[in-house]
Amino acid sequence: MTKDEILAYVPPAGKLLGREVVEVDQVNGGAVLRFRALPEFLNRHGTVQGGLLCAMLDSSTALALYAVLPAESTALTANLNVSFLKPAKLGTFTATSKLVTRDERNAETTGELRDADGVLVATATARLRIVPRKD
Repeated sequence: MTKDEILAYVPPAGKLLGREVVEVDQVNGGAVLRFRALPEFLNRHGTVQGGLLCAMLDSSTALALYAVLPAESTALTANLNVSFLKPAKLGTFTATSKLVTRDERNAETTGELRDADGVLVATATARLRIVPRKD
């Protein structure tokens, strides 16, 4: 895969989340993604289940690193620390992520998830392990 194909690829989990890549910063490491929460994502309280918000943030924080990796490398999330700030209503979410630190084997990224009204519903810090890509 080329670098552009890697950044444009939407894996099956991303399709489930309605992931759309809005912007990728290939210079500094960062991404803006949009997600669509379906009625099936709701919990018993009528808000989006936290695990699905985590999946949105995981996708976004990883793409922030993928943006600056060479095509022969990929990354695996080793740790994802999420803080839930507000209940998340059904609808569209925008995730913004950026690369914080990186060396040859590890990286740290951060992300924010906002609802359609711009309300910050969750934040995340991810630690990722950089490994050779196996296509």
